[in-house]
Amino acid sequence: MEIVTCVAPVNIAAIKYWGKRDEDLILPLNDSISLTINTKFMRAKTTIAASPKFEKDKIWLNGREESILNPRLEACLKEIRMRAEKSSNPQAKAMKSWKVHICSENNFPTAAGLASSSAGYACLVYTLARLFRLEGEDLSVIARRGSGSACRSIHGGFVIWNKGINNDGSDSFAEQIAPASHWKDMRILILVVNSDRKSVGSSKAMQRSVKTSDFLKNFKIDERVAALRDSILKKDFERFAELTMRDSNRLHSVCLDTYPPVQYLTDTSHFIMQLVHHINDFFGKAKVAYTFDAGPNACLFLLEDTVKMVLSLINYFLPPNLEKGDESYMKGEKIQPEEAPKTLLESIPLRPRAAGSLESIIYVDVGGGPEVLPEGEHLLNDIGFPLSIS
Repeated sequence: MEIVTCVAPVNIAAIKYWGKRDEDLILPLNDSISLTINTKFMRAKTTIAASPKFEKDKIWLNGREESILNPRLEACLKEIRMRAEKSSNPQAKAMKSWKVHICSENNFPTAAGLASSSAGYACLVYTLARLFRLEGEDLSVIARRGSGSACRSIHGGFVIWNKGINNDGSDSFAEQIAPASHWKDMRILILVVNSDRKSVGSSKAMQRSVKTSDFLKNFKIDERVAALRDSILKKDFERFAELTMRDSNRLHSVCLDTYPPVQYLTDTSHFIMQLVHHINDFFGKAKVAYTFDAGPNACLFLLEDTVKMVLSLINYFLPPNLEKGDESYMKGEKIQPEEAPKTLLESIPLRPRAAGSLESIIYVDVGGGPEVLPEGEHLLNDIGFPLSIS
């Protein structure tokens, strides 16, 4: 039996991917740009074992066995095995017919607009590639077959997913714009408004938007992609912030223009947007930027020297439910908020919301791509079954 365990990161898009020109190959309508989150705080962890003794492919997700007959999962497995067959490595060729046991878990809410599929499929493909000894392959193209955003999680730092123009998807891949070390003081506060499963999944909503949204059909995004890329390379936060917020607003405008409309943002989401703009208005420039994926949860981009002040404002206007305890509320990198200037508080014409409007806050930085873990980290035992049920 061969076994490998890896972790892969979540990524948060600053310019969104919304809508496909090919559903099967998962080819997007536009380029997108994302920031990769440090795997120390948010990651998928996957162990895959392969053996000629396994009777069939199996998968366990977050402690539960799931059906392997998922078209996207099958597409990734098929692509890996096809490349193993073509490999010059004799061990890879020998393993192409072996069945696999897959065990994967996330350390963050699934299906709540926190890009769980990006980490999950990136980790699946990266781990399969290491298991089958595939070298020099563009794994982002394979990960894309599982989940579009997963191709961006194959790389660390600041990443662009090129939409491509070829019908076979061969030129639709992700590449790094800059490593995490390029913009060392970039930080992210994730405000979890609701961690429940979305009422309308992203894939279904995208299909509906492509069919019915005139706004999506007529929107031109190429210039914004180029501008955001340039703002990252120049570390121009004000420009980065405006472009990011405008793109988030665009996404949710498309969702409302979709018929029937898809509404992901809640009253709390809109309150966060107002709070961000009031903070920026006070300083006369962008100090913080919001973005919302397909869900109510806010991702705030800001620089390290601004975090404590912004966190204090969030705690004031969106106070935590103290009965739950601080550890379950504040996650990620440890940080203590500092008191916001009185003049800033007085300048914001908003009333604090009820305690518990946020489920939790996660404070993270930008990090690297997937990694192989040592043997002691396996989720499967020595016969290829989950440790949790062995």
